[in-house]
Amino acid sequence: MRIEQELKLGFKDVLFRPKRSTLKSRSQVNLTRDFTFKHSGRQWSGVPIIAANMDSVGSFAMAKALAKHGVMTAVHKHYSVEDWAEFVKSSDNNTLNKVMVSTGTSDADFEKTKEILALSDEIIFICIDIANGYSEHLVDYVERVRAQFPDKVISAGNVVTGDMVEELILAGADIVKVGIGPGSVCTTRVKTGVGYPQLSAIIECADAAHGLGGRIVGDGGCTCPGDVSKAFGGGADFVMLGGMLAAHEESGGELIQQNGETFMKFYGMSSQSAMDKHSGGVANYRAAEGKTVLLPYKGPVEHSIQDILGGVRSTCTYVGAAQLKELTKRTTFIRVQEQENNVYGKE
Repeated sequence: MRIEQELKLGFKDVLFRPKRSTLKSRSQVNLTRDFTFKHSGRQWSGVPIIAANMDSVGSFAMAKALAKHGVMTAVHKHYSVEDWAEFVKSSDNNTLNKVMVSTGTSDADFEKTKEILALSDEIIFICIDIANGYSEHLVDYVERVRAQFPDKVISAGNVVTGDMVEELILAGADIVKVGIGPGSVCTTRVKTGVGYPQLSAIIECADAAHGLGGRIVGDGGCTCPGDVSKAFGGGADFVMLGGMLAAHEESGGELIQQNGETFMKFYGMSSQSAMDKHSGGVANYRAAEGKTVLLPYKGPVEHSIQDILGGVRSTCTYVGAAQLKELTKRTTFIRVQEQENNVYGKE
C-alpha cells in the first residue's frame, strides 16, 4: 500500500485568473476546433462538446438539435440497427459527422457496430465505452476495432491516469475518455472507493495523450458552463455532458407528472433503473453504481446549449483567447475555497 500526498483537484477547487484581453465582444470568440486524428487520419471540424451516451441524454433527437450548433452527440447503444437506418435516412451529412456510435465490448456489440457503420460513410466516430477502462479486455477490443475500421475515429474509456491513456492510444484509440466517478448520477466512488478528481484527471491525461498525438474527452463532473470552460482550460480536447443536457425535450427520458409539475427521469447507466430496463435487473455478482433522479422538465435544449456556449465564449474573453484552442495556453488556475455567493440560493 502507498499514499500519494499531492492534492488532486476538481472543478470546484479552482477559478480562472483573468488576463488582459484585446477581444471587444464574446462574438469574436471561435469555439470551432479542427482536428486531424492520429490513427484514422480523419479531419473533423466542429464544437468539441458531446452529449453523453446515456439513454436519457444521447438520443437521435438530441443529435439533430445539437448538430445545428456544430456540437456532437454520443448516441446511446440501445437503439437497434433498424432505428439507426431510419435516423440515417432522415439526416443530412452535417448531422451524421457529429454523432458517435456507442458500443460495449462483446462480440454482439462488434457485429452491431459493423452493421450501423455500413449504413453511411458519413458516420465516422465510434465510442467504445465501459465503466472500468483498466481492463486489458478493453485494450484488446480497441485493437480489434482499429483493425476492422482503420479509417474511423475511435474513442475509448473510461480511465483517469496517463499510463492507461497511453496504452489505449498505442492500441489504436484516437481519443480517450477520461472520468471515473464525477458524474451527477454516478455512485462509483461511494460504492467502490475508486475515483480521481476530474480536473486533475483531465490535466494529467491530456498531457499523456498529447505527447503521443492523441486526444481526450473530459467525461463527467460539469455542473455549469464555467466547469465546461475549466475542462477545456485543463487541456480537454472534448467535453462530454450528461446532467447538463438531461431533462430536455430531446433527451429521451421518461416524463413524470407530480403535484401539477412535470419532471423527467434521469439515471446513471450502471443504476438499478438502467439495468432493469436493459439487462433484466442487477446481476447477483454486482451492485448498482448509479442514482435515479427526477429533474424539472426544461423544454427544448436550444436555450441550454446557447447558455453553455455563451459561457465558454465569455471565459475566453476574460483570458484573451480568441479561439477555443488557445484557452488552455491562456489558462492560469487559482486555488479557492469558495466559488460563489449563495446567500440568495444557487443559480
